[in-house]
Amino acid sequence: MPGLSFDNFQRNQLLAAKGYPTPRATSTGTTIVGCRFDGGVVIAADTRATSGDIVSDKNCEKLHRMSPTIWCAGAGTAADCEFVTQMISSSLELHSQSTGRKPRVVTCLTMLKQHLFKYQGHVGAYLIVAGVDPTGPRLFSVHAHGSTDVGYYLSLGSGSMAAMAVLESKWKKSLTKDEAMALCAEAIESGIWNDLGSGSNVDMCVMEVDKPAVLYRNYRTPNVRAEKQTSYIFSRGTTAVLKEKIIPTIKSVAYDVFEEETISKDDDQMEIDS
Repeated sequence: MPGLSFDNFQRNQLLAAKGYPTPRATSTGTTIVGCRFDGGVVIAADTRATSGDIVSDKNCEKLHRMSPTIWCAGAGTAADCEFVTQMISSSLELHSQSTGRKPRVVTCLTMLKQHLFKYQGHVGAYLIVAGVDPTGPRLFSVHAHGSTDVGYYLSLGSGSMAAMAVLESKWKKSLTKDEAMALCAEAIESGIWNDLGSGSNVDMCVMEVDKPAVLYRNYRTPNVRAEKQTSYIFSRGTTAVLKEKIIPTIKSVAYDVFEEETISKDDDQMEIDS
């Protein structure tokens, strides 16, 4: 297998020497977390999607189904996360049908990281992979360059530092299901309140041994819009009209009318050289 390439480092040094700005890493604009507990694993995500500094979707879904017992939480480019997880989910199902076994979480992780490594980070998908299989509950993370990590609790995205502060301060061994769900929800809310790229609601998925995965859509909604205290509908004429000017949008154009006549020449024969 080929090793790591440092061509971009030399390119950046050349650009900096010529006065060009050095390329910067792109912010993912998301908060996603995962946490293991006795007998299962929980993943959670916020629901804000951004286009630069504009909120493009307040309630998007960042939890992706890979198999009945394996799910992914995605950060990064929304289209990359969506289509990468769809493609690997299809490959995982074909692999399961071919081997006659239930898919394993590490198999899903291997497929994801091998695909992402080929593109050297240009496919912007940062994923937390979680699920249960015959070996028990598993929790991994994979970055856009193909690097992976494993742990009892993980966080990714622009709000990952705020979420990790909650996870590190309140995580403990032998968590129950309810404690793990509350911890993940609090970690996501920490990202929502402290990161501009994260916001809106909390989505959650719980996977337990010998049970189907359960998706909790809008598990918490900390940003419910309050009712307006007064009406902002103003009657006609409230604002004074200082000047009025009407500009026609269509101008009349003079044009000529021609009649078209078709003449049939079926009787004429084409001349052919002898």
